[in-house]
Amino acid sequence: MRDPKRAMCAMVLALEAITLALTTPVMINLGDIATGQALAAGLGPAALSLLTAGLLRARWGYWLGHLVQVIAIAMGFLVPMMFVLGVVFAVLWGAAYGVGRKIERERAAAYAAYEAEQESQ
Repeated sequence: MRDPKRAMCAMVLALEAITLALTTPVMINLGDIATGQALAAGLGPAALSLLTAGLLRARWGYWLGHLVQVIAIAMGFLVPMMFVLGVVFAVLWGAAYGVGRKIERERAAAYAAYEAEQESQ
């Protein structure tokens, strides 16, 4: 059975990785940031985001996901639009995390009710 929280959070991180990677050419062309620094500042967080999506099997992977959101917002100091996009992704991350937890709770309650009903028959 698939974990809905993990699936939704991984989707947000994957989309966020694309956005983070696309900040690299913006930093090179529009910002006064050296190419090497722009590559590290753009592709590093993008890689971390993808890595984190794969680590969501562990509970601490979600803490790493929270850190990715902080980094995405902080990238606004390099690319000002990332203040907006970082907040958007942080909200999406929070929604995916919250809705996923709610689905898990409701699924557990439904299975418990089903098991209780089966035992009473």
